[in-house]
Amino acid sequence: MLIGVAPFPVPISYRGEYHYRSGSTKQVLKGAALNRFLLGKTGRRWDAMPVPGVTVSDLDADALARFRRRAARSKRLAPDALVEDDEGLLEQLRLTEGVYLKRAAVLLFHRDPERFVTGASVKIGYFASESDLRYHDEVTGDVFSQPGKILDILLTKYLKAEISYEGIQRIESYPMPESALREALLNAVIHRDYSVAAPIQIRVYADRLLICNPGELPEGWSLDKLLGRHPSQPFNPDVANTFFWSGEIEAWGRGIQRVLSACREAGTPEPKIQVEPRDVWVEFPFSAAYLEEIAGGTGEVSRGTTQETTQERILNLLRKDPKLTRKILAERIGITPDGVKYHLDKLRDSGRIRHVGPTKRGRWEILEDGR
Repeated sequence: MLIGVAPFPVPISYRGEYHYRSGSTKQVLKGAALNRFLLGKTGRRWDAMPVPGVTVSDLDADALARFRRRAARSKRLAPDALVEDDEGLLEQLRLTEGVYLKRAAVLLFHRDPERFVTGASVKIGYFASESDLRYHDEVTGDVFSQPGKILDILLTKYLKAEISYEGIQRIESYPMPESALREALLNAVIHRDYSVAAPIQIRVYADRLLICNPGELPEGWSLDKLLGRHPSQPFNPDVANTFFWSGEIEAWGRGIQRVLSACREAGTPEPKIQVEPRDVWVEFPFSAAYLEEIAGGTGEVSRGTTQETTQERILNLLRKDPKLTRKILAERIGITPDGVKYHLDKLRDSGRIRHVGPTKRGRWEILEDGR
């Protein structure tokens, strides 16, 4: 048989390799790519294939209960479905194939999906440089819970919070909007290629956060199409359906736009997206203002402020009470005492303030004319 003679393109075995012609391009298909191609020609997707030997009783009851609670809040699933037993619920979610559970059901609700799907986990690491990994975590367990677990770990361990106050309420934000990061994590978990036996990787550096997702764009898609308006074409339709019914994703085909819009509204840098032959990278760069504050040794920085506005707040407080200590200034502004010291030193070096009297019992003078 000659390539291209069949009614639709088929892979041709030649010397142990399978070749596929698309237009004028011939590709060698093997491994996961070959499996996807053959499944696609039968109208099936990887996450819809049955998994013999796994029953509903093997699934995590807590994960199913979390889904029920979220689906009840979202009101996207018929109320009758939510009062079904677990077996009936899975049938309503179309996560069964005859007497078998689909791969999607095992991924979403099994306590240890890696028993059946190698690499169904997420690795997180903090890198001082490309070769210097300082610490790391691994997120395992049911895929339905993974995005929330990842977000919690990133916000509490890997990213330094920006702090502001509204009255007495402490408000924390991060180098990117929490909603944008959450949407990017959901996209990674929902659209990754689970036939590739490698976990999602999240690399955090001092100046950026990278999400590496094993997978590829739909056939015929370019990066421009991904970034523009496009129809929904989820890589794992059954997984995506379940997240949609739970209210975790708002609308298919708009995930990237939601990430970009959230960053624009928050005034943070938009993420950079890079598409490789077998991976999709999403990079969140940290803003210059954020990095400048971190370089000042604050550890935590004031939300939405630059060095200049932080110093103006210090000056305004000192005008009202020249005897304020660094500790009190830190509490009022929402940064650490070391951060206050950094800004006081900058103000003193620029000739805007000077300290009069003993170190602990003196006071600050404001030099409005800079002398």
